[in-house]
Formats: sequence, C-alpha cells, structure tokens
Amino acid sequence: MVLAEIMMGTEVLLSIHFVQLIIRYQSWPFSYFGNMNKIQTYLLTTAILLSSLSLVQSQDYFLERFQPYDADITTPEEYFGYGIGEYHTRHDMMVSYLELLASQSSRASLIDYGKSHEQRRLVMLQVSDEKHISNLEEIQRKQLAFLDPNSDLTLEDMQDHPILVNLGYSVHGNEPSTSEAAMLAAYVLVASSNDAISRYRDDAVVIIDPALNPDGRDRHTQWANALRSQPFVTDPMDAEHNETWPRGRTNHYWFDLNRDWLLAVHPESRGKLEWYHQWYPGVVGDFHEMGTNSSYFFEPMKDNGSLHPIMPIENYTSITDSFAQYYTREMDDLGSFYFTKEVFDGTYPGYGSSYPDLQGGLALLFEQASSRGHAQDTDFGVLTFPYTIRHQFFNSIATVEAAVDHRALLQSYQRSFFTSAIENAKKSGIQAYIIGEKKDVTRMNAFIELLLRHQIRVYRSTQDHQITGQNFEEGSSYIIPTGQPQYRMVQTMFETYEEYRDSVFYDASAWSLANAYDIDYAAVRGRLALGEQVVMEDLALQLQTPELSNYAYLVDWSDYHSPAVLQALHDNDVNVMVAQKAFENDGKYFANGTLVIPVQRQDIEAEQLHGIVSEVSMNKGVVIHGVSTGYSTGGIDLGSRYVEPLIAPRAAMLIGDGVSGYEAGFVWHLLDTRVSMPITKIKTSMFGRAQLDKYTTLVLVSGSYNMLDSADVARIKSWTAKGNTLITIGRASSWAISKKLVNESLLSKEPPTDSLAAKRLSYIKAREIQGKEALGGTIFEVDIDITHPIGFGYDDRRLPVYRNNTVWLKPSKNPYCNVAVYAEDPHIDGFVTPEVLAHLKKTSSIVVSRVGRGRAIMFAEDPNFRGTWYGTNKLFLNAIFFGDLVRIP
Repeated sequence: MVLAEIMMGTEVLLSIHFVQLIIRYQSWPFSYFGNMNKIQTYLLTTAILLSSLSLVQSQDYFLERFQPYDADITTPEEYFGYGIGEYHTRHDMMVSYLELLASQSSRASLIDYGKSHEQRRLVMLQVSDEKHISNLEEIQRKQLAFLDPNSDLTLEDMQDHPILVNLGYSVHGNEPSTSEAAMLAAYVLVASSNDAISRYRDDAVVIIDPALNPDGRDRHTQWANALRSQPFVTDPMDAEHNETWPRGRTNHYWFDLNRDWLLAVHPESRGKLEWYHQWYPGVVGDFHEMGTNSSYFFEPMKDNGSLHPIMPIENYTSITDSFAQYYTREMDDLGSFYFTKEVFDGTYPGYGSSYPDLQGGLALLFEQASSRGHAQDTDFGVLTFPYTIRHQFFNSIATVEAAVDHRALLQSYQRSFFTSAIENAKKSGIQAYIIGEKKDVTRMNAFIELLLRHQIRVYRSTQDHQITGQNFEEGSSYIIPTGQPQYRMVQTMFETYEEYRDSVFYDASAWSLANAYDIDYAAVRGRLALGEQVVMEDLALQLQTPELSNYAYLVDWSDYHSPAVLQALHDNDVNVMVAQKAFENDGKYFANGTLVIPVQRQDIEAEQLHGIVSEVSMNKGVVIHGVSTGYSTGGIDLGSRYVEPLIAPRAAMLIGDGVSGYEAGFVWHLLDTRVSMPITKIKTSMFGRAQLDKYTTLVLVSGSYNMLDSADVARIKSWTAKGNTLITIGRASSWAISKKLVNESLLSKEPPTDSLAAKRLSYIKAREIQGKEALGGTIFEVDIDITHPIGFGYDDRRLPVYRNNTVWLKPSKNPYCNVAVYAEDPHIDGFVTPEVLAHLKKTSSIVVSRVGRGRAIMFAEDPNFRGTWYGTNKLFLNAIFFGDLVRIP
C-alpha cells in the first residue's frame, strides 16, 4: 500500500525500518533488479530517492564488518558532518582528516611528498602497528638493503619485516569513489580492533595516497557538489553527470597523470617517484573508475601486448591470480558483477598499474563503474555513489589482506626481481648504451635527469668512441651500463620493437624515450671504461657572463632553451634578428636560425643591453656570444638580407568542447613552463567575440570544432590571409583541409584492387581486426628540411616523431612546402601493419600552405606529446617564433 501511494505521488513518511531496508537493497547486485518487473524496479528506486537520497543513514553500510572500533578515533562522518557517499569530499578536508587520524593514534603518521601545480598538498598516511610506526626509518633501511643484489640479507632475515602496501587513489580526478574509499580504509586500518585488521597492522605498513591528482579532483568535486539536487536527479542528461570541458580527469595543465609515472613531467609524479624509490613497496593498488554502464574490473589484465614482456612472468600470472581470489570472494559475497582479462593491459610501462611492476612490486588495477555524481540511471537501475565506494573500499582492505597472506612470497619475488635484472643484462650481450649530444646540452641534461629520477646509473665517458658509424666524443657523451638493478628501466628507455602479440593497445605501443628526446645512442657489446658517476647536481650548467659588446650578440638556436631566450628578449623590448643562412664569426660556426642582437639598433644603451643579455643567459642556461664585427669568415655577414628582424608573437589557442584537452594542455604547459610565453586560451563558445587582429598566431589542436560555423571559418581564413600564422595539429589539420582553409588535401587510403578482398570476417573479432588499421602510439623517422624556418635549430635531417592518429597529409604540390616527409624506412618503434606503413610513406609529416599573405603550418603528429617530446618541441616553437618568416614561393 505504501509503495502504491509513492507511485501515485502521495507524500509519505518512510519509517526508519523501511529506510534501512532500502539501504540493504543497495548491496544487491544489479542483476537482482533484472528479476523484478518494471513496476517493482520503479517502486524500489523511487523509494530509495525519497529517503532523502543520502542513501547512507548509517556508515554501517561500509564499516559493520570490521567492528569494534576505538571510540577515541574520529569517524569520517563525525569529522565531515556527513556520511561517506552523501557528498564529494574536498581535498583539503581529506588531508585535514588524515592529519587528525595521525594525531589521534600512534598507529598512523602523515607525510608530505610534494605539492601539485595549484599548490595542493600531496600526502600519504602511513598505517601500521605502533612498533612499526615508531621504527619506520629502520624498516626503510632494511627494505632497501634487502633489495640490493649485493646484499647479504636473506629471506629468513625478513621474517619480521612488514610487507609495504601502497594504496593509490584518484590519479584521475573525476573518478571520485576512489578517494572516498581511501577515507574509509584509513579509518578502519587505524581505528578497528578487529582481529583481522590487527593482524594486517602487525604484518604490513599500509601507505594510503588519497589523491594523486588533487587539482583535478577538486575541479570535479566542486562540479558534483554544486549541482547536487535534493532529491537527487538520476537522469544521465542532468548537468551533475556531465562536467564541462576540460573536466576533472586531468591535472592543472590537462595532462593525464596516469601516463606520467614514466615521463615524470609534473610535480605530482616527480614527488611520487622520489618517494617510491625510497621505499619500493611490494604491492601497489591503483584505483580507478570507468563507464557508468560497466560493472567492476580487477586483475588479471588482458595479455600484455608485448611479444616478450620484460617483467617476470609470475608477476602477471601466478601472483596476480592468487590475489584475484580475494577480489572474487569480495565481489561474490556482495553479489556484484565483475570482469577480468579484458580491455585493460599493462603494455605501456608508465601507468600506476604497470610502473611498479618494473620495480619488483605487484601493481594491481581496479576499475569501478562510475555514478558520475551522486546517483545516476543506468541500463541496470540506479547506480549510487555509496555503491561505487563500497567496492573500492572492500577491495582496498582485501588487497592488504592478500599482501599479508603472501608476504614471504612477495618479498622473495621482489628480491629475485633485482637479482634477475643483473642476470638478464649479462644474457642480453649488451654491456651498455652510450648517448651523445654535442650542441644541445639542455636537451641532453633533461634526458639524463629523467634517467636519474628512475634511479638509472649514468657515467661520464672518458674517451671518444665510434660505434655503429656514430661519433661519441668525450665531454658530450655518457654511458649507461646494463648491469645494474634498474636494467629493465634501461630497456624501457632504449629498446625498440617491431613484433607484438596483439594489435590493440590500451595506450601506446612505443615509448623508447631516447627517441623522444632525440638523443643519439648506440648499444655497446664490448666493455667501456666508466668515468665519474653522474648525480643531479652535476647537471647544473656553469656559464660565464657574455662579454660586453658594442656591436652584436649571437645566440645559437640549437639549444632547447633558445626559444625561452628569445621570449625573454621580447619581454624586455630588445630588438632581435635571425640569420636564415649559416656563417662563421670570431672563429665559431653559427647555423641558420642563429639569433642576432644588434647593439646599435636598440632603444636602450649598450650597458643596459649587456645587463639584460647577461641576465637572460644566466636564467635560461644558454650561452650568448658577444662579437665585435659583422664580417664573417664564412657564410653571410650580419648585415645580409638573410638576417631579418623578428616580431614578438602574440599567440592564441582555441579550447573548449570539441577540442582535445590533452593536446591543448601540452601546448599550454610547454609555453608556460619552458618558454615563459603567455598564450590566450579562447573558448570556442566565445570565438565570435574574439578580436583576432590582436594576435599574430592561432593554434588549433586536434578537435571537431563543431562550435564554429561557416562565418567563424571565414574569419579565420581572412585573418590568416592578412599575413598571420595558423598552426594546426593532428585532426585540426584534417579539419582545416575539410573546411577549405587551405588549398591542400588528405591522402585517402586506396581500396583493395582485388574484388575478392571483400571477404567474410568473424563479427566478434571486429575490434581486433579494425585495431590493426589504427596507430595507437608508434615512433617513425622523418626527414626535415633544416634550411626551412620550421627546421631551424636542427643539424640532423633525421628526426623521430610520435604518431597516434591516422591524419594522412597529402604532400603539397609546392616542393618547398613539404617541411618534413617520412624517411625511406621510417619505422623506429611500435606496432604498425605493412599496409599502414606503406600508406604512411606516401604522406607528409609537416606541410606549409599559403593563405593569402599568411600561412598555415600543418602538423600531422603532435610535436608536444605529453610534455616529453623534447626532440620535436622545437618544430612547434619555430612555427610560433618564425612563422612570419615563412614566405611560400
């Protein structure tokens, strides 16, 4: 009778007993709803909503199993003023709660490991028995000593050593169930007196990282709470379930931090890596969310796409399978559906669920269907926020349980991991890798810094070497021996692959970072003498102040930071010119692209100019040469017509719905953090109000640009034709061609000539078959025109580029406009079919097209990919700083 009245819209008061009954229903699997008719399902979900939709009248929904609790320890509900799952919790409140737990209990301590871009604290709560918490320094020392292949410690010596378990949450900020589960896990592990929890504290140190991406999480938290309704609106069309661009997944610069463990671009990742290599936890939990209509995923994953994965096989077979039994039990007991062995793979080594695998740990991925708000309709009924949190919470505790039960096995495995690294290096036959870079010290140092962050040992070369036709000179080359504990990370940095067991990858199929930094390297099979070991402090450049000149200063454009120098000079209103041809002056060779700073053609005095030049040189770490004559002993003189004045670019970029937030973030981050150049970010929805004539350069990254109409397209074309520079990347290049902004075209793939080629294929294999046609992240070699302004700063025509799209730019009919084309044998690393490779070779990588008095510079690939492609960043920066020099014959 009550349910009938509810259905009719009559207001009723639900008894406490009935509310508790409704809450109990939430623990049932969605499959239960499938056994009810539509009216019953409607009545049940309506009743849930009418119970104020807090859905958690008591935290017993989560905590009942682990009673009793220490009454002196504050519960999350007592501290926040609401039950977990009723609201989304702000990051500062989570940090404060963890601080409180650490102050209330000797079983916990809180550490800071860094700050985010937006200055939010990055913290971890360490939880264990009192005797372990008071002895953490000794536990850390023993852990590191045990993992040293040269250590005398045995497994027997580790019998009383706790297993280290790191539980990591919310690396994607809009996957909120994870951090809420972290609060529950922290409370239970600190406050529970349950025998099982006490045992976990005895045998483990659990390190809880509540939010690896606090900036993105707070962006999403603000959105979800701001649009929270009473009663909840479960309609998926409601704004609460649909964040606006750029959404909370990414960090401040719109990067995906779950790809940054290997790349170490951001402070969040760098802080975590520094901590990680001080502890080497045996188990790492990586908690995520996925699509609302999914169920729950835990490992084992889909088979690794690599033909011969470099991690030991027991990592992703027997040990993972053993842990899966614990998650199976949890989910079966809850009656919740789940899946394994599908979709997700650990091929790319830079995830939170794969990087620890290359450090001897067991990394475990969890994916929960997301309510994307507080409650949302799905194909299976209403999915509530507490329901999503419950799975993450129970599997967090199950991870600790499994780690404790397998403590000896995990310790033995982790020790053998680093021992086998030395053995595998010997078997490989490669003694070392040698790297060299003569001109761009900044780029070389950036690569070495990355190696050191991953604890890879690097040594100076003590003599000149010629290996595989490459010259590596003493003073500009370094040696990375393979016989070191981080051998598998050395493989990750240098090895390239052609054969794979799969054609569909969750992410990239190539990641040889020596190619990303465009570093010359060679494998060495003989022994090389090792010089001094390199440490971070050695990478600081020792520069001398430029000599005072009354004629001119010169800046070699080959250094990675040269664009930052130019921007700083523009900021100081210094007139700068650029030499488009090479020359020799004062006994030194200067390539095309060299900046020329005249002394007499300035609005400031010579001494003031010298002060500016000196400060810029020191701050940016780039040598600036003072010269006393414009006469060159070779090449052009400084008064040549090939030495042209530069204008300070004023750049804008379109962002917003229909635009790749990742690629836009790559541009923003590059200009913001490495060039100190402002770029105006214009929302596509506000484009009609933008005064384009304020800008000299417009950047369009990949996107559909559906918000722009024909009038907007005409404005862009008219603005470009006035003499300005349009830069397009990836799918934006396709868009520009389709909208006839440029007189260029795409190269269509040719249909099969054999009529019998249209054959019957298995429907269930469609994804795998079609996946072969995609490029999920592959490295190719291009040939660049280093005489072109876009190619300034390069002395080698060969350049590795990263491609993860199928934008096929047809070569321009103008032979001067194909700035970069693919090499004769372009494949360097990653999966590609012979058919796709053959088609790729017919296309161009960079095409410049005339638009009236202006130009469009079109990139097929993203030259700024994930803040890591130091080798191709210069191409993009040349387009910005030298775009107006491009005059198409």
